[in-house]
Amino acid sequence: MVSGIDASQPIWFYDFVSPFSYLLLEQHGKWPAIDFDMRPVLLTDLYRHWGQPTSQTVPAKRIFTYRHALFRAEQLGIPFRMPGAHPFDSIRPMLLAIASGNDPACVREIFRFIWREGRDPSDDEGFEALCERVGLPHGASLIEQEGVRAQLRRNTSDAIALGVFGVPTFWLNRQLFWGEDALPMVLYCARTPNWLDSAEVRRISALPAGMPVSGR
Repeated sequence: MVSGIDASQPIWFYDFVSPFSYLLLEQHGKWPAIDFDMRPVLLTDLYRHWGQPTSQTVPAKRIFTYRHALFRAEQLGIPFRMPGAHPFDSIRPMLLAIASGNDPACVREIFRFIWREGRDPSDDEGFEALCERVGLPHGASLIEQEGVRAQLRRNTSDAIALGVFGVPTFWLNRQLFWGEDALPMVLYCARTPNWLDSAEVRRISALPAGMPVSGR
């Protein structure tokens, strides 16, 4: 049965194609002591909806993104190895996570398979190895279930309705916190939620655009 997102609850949105989602999950011990509903979403669909170019269309941005991910991993002491090609098709591992019931241990193991071991989960051999790793040897048939695929589509459409534009993103107290480096802000706002209602935060949140969005 496909379930919609309960916007009153804390949620963590991710896509396995994102190295920063991996790095953030590896810091789970630092997260607020709150149960977050883990929801995989299609990053490409988020970009498409909001009209954002993907990093691979800007060569300099692509190189910097990979360097930055490696730098952050080294600074945090997190094992990190890029898969052989990026971006890769992350749909099958995300469907596998949904088929597992969004089990946090399964989600973590999928991330580690990709970003700790540098394995590609998108080809048949890699996906079969991944299914064995997470204890779902019949994963290939599980992800073909229409309910599983419908759930990924629903996750993504619900995320867009909340304003999610990238991953990783926390949804907490009906506010969005985007990026691996937003964790300190999440922790602060979990302890001090009224900061978001302060006069200066309200002022900058309502600033008018100084020029047309499409202009330069």
